[in-house]
Amino acid sequence: MKTVSLFSGAGGLDIGAIKAGANIIWANDIMKDACATYKKNIGDHIVCGDLNEHLEELSELQNVDLVIGGPPCQGFSVAGKMNPEDPRSQMIWAYQEVVSIVNPRAFILENVKALGALSKWEGIRNQLLDGFRKLGYSTSYIVLNATDFDVPQVRERVFVVGFKGDINMTPNLHEMMQPYKRKAKTVRDTLSFLDKAGFGNNISTCNAKITLAATPVLRKSPYAGMLFNGLGRPLKIDGYSATLPASMGGNKTPIVDERELYNKEQPWIVRYHESITADPTKAKFELAPQFLRRLTVEEAAAIQTFPNGYQFQGSQCSKYTQIGNAVPCNLGYAVCQMVADVLNKKVKITPTIGKQTTLKL
Repeated sequence: MKTVSLFSGAGGLDIGAIKAGANIIWANDIMKDACATYKKNIGDHIVCGDLNEHLEELSELQNVDLVIGGPPCQGFSVAGKMNPEDPRSQMIWAYQEVVSIVNPRAFILENVKALGALSKWEGIRNQLLDGFRKLGYSTSYIVLNATDFDVPQVRERVFVVGFKGDINMTPNLHEMMQPYKRKAKTVRDTLSFLDKAGFGNNISTCNAKITLAATPVLRKSPYAGMLFNGLGRPLKIDGYSATLPASMGGNKTPIVDERELYNKEQPWIVRYHESITADPTKAKFELAPQFLRRLTVEEAAAIQTFPNGYQFQGSQCSKYTQIGNAVPCNLGYAVCQMVADVLNKKVKITPTIGKQTTLKL
């Protein structure tokens, strides 16, 4: 599949697309370190800079099969200011402009769950879908959880997918994605190939201190709430990670219990949570036990399902940002493989009966 990649970042979605058969002929991102990472691992066909300044050269591309990309999501995210006028939010329209210029056989647009789920964004969502239909695409969207597609991370994202053809037909992405589901491994199994933090193939340790909150926010689960200062939450080693944020690198970096990970001991956070739930006065501002530490760059990359040995460029803080911003490779692969199978006529588009609604898997 002759493919154009937009907002490529460190290449998470591109890795998945390549595995599904994509031949990426042109890619773009505005972050210099991400472009350097992309060049190091994927190829030098990435153009670094503002997409809007490179639209003219895209008009020279012929016979493109697929456009992929995840426009900046901060303006739509519940973790941000949710401002539709945020310049980053406007980049969904730049993506749509590229589709109009390149005229591919299909496209895949990824963004935060909120864009596909919140009534606040219904107007923008409908405008986006209608815009693609006016360009000649049967278009639909779906919210997917990465854990359903071999990613050990509870990370929900919306995918808008379009196929050149009958604009009055809405693809039933819920049914079309079912064959591509694959249950994820646990965090423990995912990290099993790595050495202990600070050694061998797991060298990039994060030194941000971990302190207990004097007034913790308690929830039923010890892995929710706020038991530590900062937004870094403990990893559920024998389960799935919460969403890895692009703000990792400081006190927002998730927390690993080394005794649990390496010695299979009972999680310290479970005992602590039980203790302060029974008696909140036991919660004090103090350093956490030394066997609690932050997730490393290599571990974060593994949880995002980047290939073993993927070489991120830039400062350590930049590496965390690139990883947090990425589409998990395995999730990207599942969506790209479904689209590839349609383009290669291995499967047919299943139509949706009735009105389009927010869909989940």
